Parts: sequence; C-alpha cells; structure tokens
Amino acid sequence: MDFSLSDEEKAVRETARTFIRKEVMPLEQEVLRRERAHEPGLRLDELRELQGKARAFGFWGLATPEEYGGMDLPAVMQSLIWTEIGRSWVPFRFGGEADNILFFANEEQKAEFLVPTIEGERISCFAITEPGAGSDAANIRMTARRDGDDWVLDGEKTFITNGNDADFAIVVAVSDRDQDVRAGGSTAFLVDRSMGWRSEFIPTMGEGGPASLVFDSVRVPGRNVLGEVGQGFALGMQWIGKGRYIIPSHAVGVAERALRMAIEHANTRETFGKTLSTNQAIQWMIADSETELEAARWLILRAAWTVDQGTDARHASSMAKLYGARMVNDVVDRVLQIHGGMGYTRELPIERWYRQMRLLRIFEGTDEMQRLIISRDLLRGYTEIGGHLA
Repeated sequence: MDFSLSDEEKAVRETARTFIRKEVMPLEQEVLRRERAHEPGLRLDELRELQGKARAFGFWGLATPEEYGGMDLPAVMQSLIWTEIGRSWVPFRFGGEADNILFFANEEQKAEFLVPTIEGERISCFAITEPGAGSDAANIRMTARRDGDDWVLDGEKTFITNGNDADFAIVVAVSDRDQDVRAGGSTAFLVDRSMGWRSEFIPTMGEGGPASLVFDSVRVPGRNVLGEVGQGFALGMQWIGKGRYIIPSHAVGVAERALRMAIEHANTRETFGKTLSTNQAIQWMIADSETELEAARWLILRAAWTVDQGTDARHASSMAKLYGARMVNDVVDRVLQIHGGMGYTRELPIERWYRQMRLLRIFEGTDEMQRLIISRDLLRGYTEIGGHLA
C-alpha cells in the first residue's frame, strides 16, 4: 500500500504552489481592504490578468481536453491544485475551463459557446436550482414549450453562481410534463442573455453573491438544445457530481492556511505571562484540527483516485464532500476562537472564511443529501462497508 504522490504529482503541486505564493498571495491585503469597503475583492480584469500569467506559467484548463488547449489533468492532480488555490483567500481560479456538460455540445454550439468560454471571452452559468427545487432537483417547474422550431422558456432559477456576470446560461427546464423529469421530461438549453432573461443579485453572508434568473417567455432557437431533448436532468446531475471532490479539495487548502495562522498566533500571543500554546485547551483544538485535516485529505484523494480509475465515484465523492465541508467549518471555528476578538474582526481573513466556508455544507449537495446517498448505497447493497479495501 503506497500513500506517496508520484514525482509528476509532486512537481505539478509545487509549481501551482509557487504561482499562488508569488502571484496571488501578494494581493491578499488589498483584497481584504476592498471587501471591508464593500468593493469586489478582485475585479474581472484583474482575474483575467492573473489567469493570463498562469497560462504563461503552464496552468490553463486543468480539466479541459488537450484538443482545446487544456491540460486534461487526472482528478488527483486537479484535487492537489485546488488545495493550493485554497491556501489564499484571494478569489482566484485558473482559467481555460468550461462547464463539463458543454462538451456535449454539437460542433456549431462548441464554436459559439464552448471555445469562447474556454478562452475567457464569454462567461457561462449553470441554472437548475429553483425556489422550490434545491436539493430535490427533480422538482423543477420552469417550463419549455415548443413553438414551431423554437422553444419558449418561462420560470425562475435561483442561487445561480456567476448569474450576474454570465453572457449565457445553461438552463434545465421541463420540456415534457407527461414524463418524469429524471426520465426524459427535461431538456438543457443554451440561452444567451440577449434572448431576454434577466438576473437579480441575491445578497448573502459571503462575499459576492449568486443571482436569480427570470425567464418571461424567452424564445430559444431549437438549435440551442444542449445534448438531446429529454437529457436535461442527466446532464445536470453530471455537472453537479464533479464538484464533490473539487469543493473539499479547496477546503483542505483553506483549513491548512487557517491552522498555520492559529499555530503562529498560539506561539506568539501571551496571556497571564505565558503563550497560548501552553494552554491545554488550545493544544487540543490544534490537535483535533490536524487530525480531521489528515482524514479529509485521504478521503478526498481517494475520491479523486476513484474518478481516475474510471469506476463509479459517487459514494466516495459523497463521503469526501460531507466530511471535507464539515471539517473546514470546524477548523475555521477553532481558529477564530484561538484568535479571540481579533479573529472576529475584518482585519484578518478568519471571519471571512467563517462566512464563506459555511456555504460548502449547502451548495452542490447539502450534508443531508450526502448522508442520504451514503446510507442508501449501504442499505440497498450498492456498496459494501469498507468495500474499497477489498
């Protein structure tokens, strides 16, 4: 049993770490200053400039196939890189990516939507969640009715990431009311903003925010159907599934950086003539945090490894998402406690992480949904207890 990374994995991780340290981390204090002033921490032009530097550095399209100029990295390498990104609170991500289901587009659609998105010329958003359909995505109500060669979309989507900035949306709507949404009753559409949908900003406890998308008789040409008619729900589930090892990978980077801050503070902050590090209560918080971090690392890497093996990764990814999201919330909570009043201020990034990381237990599959998937797999015999060690 070999738990070591390959030389190639180590090299990619170290290169990503170097880029984050040299190009991204120097922006951290300015990002905090802007956010305290209720300004965007990183403007879109600044993000694209950083992504251009990253491309020159060799990082472009982590998951994008080589035929589109991407790196097409295995899932384990992607996981390692997202951990490095998580070490900084600057809202940065490597460019050259597109929603994974856009690769189901036909050649004409790829030229109009996929390639410009990969090149950073267009911004997309994925819209399946509705006011009455969050975890229960099969409960969507937005309708898509045929009208000649076109489709007409009516309804609302909510909590849509990138919804305020997107040039086009990938929208899943009910296209056949006589069929189950999960079995042929829904279709995905590529809908330009110019076709008439509008977005409304949703304030949240985190920085930035998602949007509601409103569709009022928005006419979409038949050529803008993504994939096949009736395939919408299946495509939506494929889009959601990928994030279940990427999200906790990012969380590991956040937790590692936060824990380092706590250790440094505990070793330098004095109370009653002694450093905080001599206090057993502080020692236990640090010990618990490192133990949970280590457990999360291996759950996440195993989920990514399962993806690379080409086997069904849903069970492993659900465990990684569930544990990783809870872990980072617990670690950041302890780190804030160790810092005391300063941790609660906006002078440090800890309160920011406290707000931002809370979302991880909700979006792209709540804790409760992950538990449902994990328990269902066991109760129905889809997975044996510890079966991955067989």
